[in-house]
Amino acid sequence: IHIQGVSISFLGSGTAAADAVSLGLPLRFSLGVLVLLAFLMVLLALVTILGNILVILAFIMDRNLRHRSNYFFLNLAISDFAVGAFCMPLYIPYALTGTWHLGRGLCKIWLVMDYLLCTASVFNIVLISYDRFLSVTKAVSYRAQQGITSNPVVKMVAIWVFALLLYCPAILFWEHVAGHSVVAADQCYAEFFDNWYFLLCASTLEFFVPLLSVAYFNVHIFHDIQRRQRHGSTQDCEPPRSSSLSWRFCFLPRPGESSPPTEAEDSVSSLTRSWRPAVMGNCPSPTQTSPTALKKDFSVSFCSRTGSKLQRDKKIAKSLAIIVCAFAICWAPYTLLMIIRGACQGTCVHNSLYEITFWLLWLNSSLNPFLYPLCHMRFRMAFMKILCPKKFATLRSGNTPSF
Repeated sequence: IHIQGVSISFLGSGTAAADAVSLGLPLRFSLGVLVLLAFLMVLLALVTILGNILVILAFIMDRNLRHRSNYFFLNLAISDFAVGAFCMPLYIPYALTGTWHLGRGLCKIWLVMDYLLCTASVFNIVLISYDRFLSVTKAVSYRAQQGITSNPVVKMVAIWVFALLLYCPAILFWEHVAGHSVVAADQCYAEFFDNWYFLLCASTLEFFVPLLSVAYFNVHIFHDIQRRQRHGSTQDCEPPRSSSLSWRFCFLPRPGESSPPTEAEDSVSSLTRSWRPAVMGNCPSPTQTSPTALKKDFSVSFCSRTGSKLQRDKKIAKSLAIIVCAFAICWAPYTLLMIIRGACQGTCVHNSLYEITFWLLWLNSSLNPFLYPLCHMRFRMAFMKILCPKKFATLRSGNTPSF
């Protein structure tokens, strides 16, 4: 978010004051320092672009990735890619010179895109965490979801609509409602940049509520896993009491015959899929198998499947914990400084400190391709297929369990 003129504390003092500040740093710094800053900014933009392109290509090339949960990864990658491809490149010259040279029209477009994309990225993180929360704690109802509300495309579109409504009307119409503009002609930041009340309300919806929501989902996932660990050995693996029930469950694939799940997100459907007759050869005829043998076979199969699901849910919980930490570290400093700076009209926060937190916020868009897909086997194998096709072919030919 947001962009917001690095020389904001000099509002009203004219172009000379604006030109005296670059990234919150005086221009008396040597050319070498400016070159180093430019190199780091361009590097971050390239990492953001390439990392998210890799996620998008993996989704396009591997058909097995195209299920409900992974559409949210795709939505996140699209928003983060646009941050690196559009927002960062336009901001770098402005950050290095302290002057906006591209006109008011492009400034408005850039502001709208920056606020929209960063907000959509946050909302996508919440949506991914909520989807994982349902898949772990409410597996049966999650698998049985039907109707338009369960359509991932509807949720993805809703994310963009909510993100658009949060900041974009204020960016476009604030000066018309106020009757004048407070932004200098050679600067580019939102008109409400010094409005403490608006910033507090918007930041609550953009950062504090999402952070609390993601933390809530993560805590409940951990509690659910701990509860199943405590009671799993006595409840989940209890043999059936009826021979007829045992025969009904004999269609479960035997350990060693069932293929590994496609990825961690598919843990919610593993038990549901296991109720289908896989291979009739797994089940002897009722006349050939005693009830005691059927009970034992079901117990082993069900315990194996339950333990496998528990391990996958643990991986989901760990990945969500990383998500919470990275999101908080990248967003909290900027959000808090933005509110404080707005309250004191930019006089109590040094420009260089604010600029560092601003780029830290954008850093989250470059980290997301590594924090999310790399936590799952299916994405890792898709990345290997794109980047190292020979190594991928060797693993497949060697019968390494890649999927």
